[in-house]
Amino acid sequence: QVQLVESGGGLVQAGGSLRLSCAGSGRAFTHYNMAWFRQAPGKEREFVAQIVFSGGTTDYADAVKGRFTISRDNVKNMVWLQMNNLKAEDTGVYYCAARWFDKAPTDEYEYWGQGTQVTVSS
Repeated sequence: QVQLVESGGGLVQAGGSLRLSCAGSGRAFTHYNMAWFRQAPGKEREFVAQIVFSGGTTDYADAVKGRFTISRDNVKNMVWLQMNNLKAEDTGVYYCAARWFDKAPTDEYEYWGQGTQVTVSS
């Protein structure tokens, strides 16, 4: 089992940057693919970015490509989301999630953090 705790959210002006952190616990952290999702007020939760267990492959939603970067450190059990050139539409609660490495890409993520609020003022 994996426990996830996000941090790093806050209020930032449009064009600014934030770095979100996700601290994972559990001996098998290195066997989990990790992702960030977000949920804006009144909208469904949406995928933002993912990184495979080895850190070798990443994937991004079209809306954040070129602006966000996901990374991980399997020694520290950490995942980060560097967000640059933030826009008002990036506002929402950001969640870190984990999925066992050999689960199908269509399977649900198994473990979720509590979320961290990101607010971008225009």
